[in-house]
Amino acid sequence: MVKIVIVNGSPHENGATSKLARVAARGVEDAGGSVEEVRLYAYRINPCMGCVSEDVKKCYFPCPVFNDDFNDVAKKLIDSDGFILATPVYWYASSGVLKNFIDRLTSLENMIFHAGRSLLDGKVAGFIAVGADSGVMMALSYMMIVMNSMGVLIPPWAIAYTHSVDPLEDEQAVRDAYNVGLNVVRAALLARRSGGVWYRPDVPIDYLRSVDVAQQAR
Repeated sequence: MVKIVIVNGSPHENGATSKLARVAARGVEDAGGSVEEVRLYAYRINPCMGCVSEDVKKCYFPCPVFNDDFNDVAKKLIDSDGFILATPVYWYASSGVLKNFIDRLTSLENMIFHAGRSLLDGKVAGFIAVGADSGVMMALSYMMIVMNSMGVLIPPWAIAYTHSVDPLEDEQAVRDAYNVGLNVVRAALLARRSGGVWYRPDVPIDYLRSVDVAQQAR
């Protein structure tokens, strides 16, 4: 069975973000997947210390820097087939607790330099953002770009958003959130069949440079 984790970056258990997250969860279940919700405000996740900027080899998983809950939560993502990031919009971006979590996920991505692959390589993700203004698009764009840069697959129809105080009154948001849940499961099943690692760190750099030089010389 496909396992999907919903990472909820809202402090409100019954707020707008949580309501759409529950709709997405129903989509996961209807697609035949299992779902676990992780409410980040229930955990202690400290800000990233940026070890990778000092020495790329200092950043790895399990993150050794803090005695907090990050490694336990991140392990849930590692053990899953995919996840959904759900957040309220705080000044055109995700909530601070979700931003801290995303920054700390660098330790999973940076395993490329230790194990040859990102620990998020081939996972599938969907995204939910709730805000009263146009900042939802900035928040969604940020999350999608970062996750893709960490090796995460993003399927079609993978976003849902609303500007409504009660998102259940927004028919399109409800429809979209349900499809986010459906499609992360469907894409995870496709990813399973493909197998393998998506990013090759060991590409022949000198050869590729020589190909470009040869083409320019024509």
